[in-house]
Amino acid sequence: MKIQRVTSDNKKREFQVKTRRGIYSFPYSRLDLKPSSDNPVTEVFPDRELGNEGFTYRLLSGDENTIHMDAVLEVNEDAAYLADALLYKLTVEARRRADKSPAGHRELARRLGTSTSQLYRLLDTTNYHKSVRQMIELLYALDCEVDFVFKELRA
Repeated sequence: MKIQRVTSDNKKREFQVKTRRGIYSFPYSRLDLKPSSDNPVTEVFPDRELGNEGFTYRLLSGDENTIHMDAVLEVNEDAAYLADALLYKLTVEARRRADKSPAGHRELARRLGTSTSQLYRLLDTTNYHKSVRQMIELLYALDCEVDFVFKELRA
């Protein structure tokens, strides 16, 4: 997700990150390099080196740090980002188990009733055009039981 504009608000102690999908806040408390009243944020800008998918801020001391948009989406509990993160975790686990499985890729594809090329797409961590259902079916084909734990996000 591309950042269109980012501003700092030293009174609220947060950054305001504007994207096509909306405005997100990112609190200073989540930063590794925290601004203070003696060392405030002097400059903040979308980072072109990250393809505008992150922003860099500079403090009065000259120290600077970069924040990726993924961190902003995680802090704001963006539903689409969290769904993609779950799909990624399922894919990583399926890849790990497929690598250890005595059954070859052809056998796994046969168990799923699909082609080996589709199996490779399911095992591709950069492919988000698959469903959680397909990943669960793959994990069951790898003799892995899948269960979800539901937690409250805010206490």
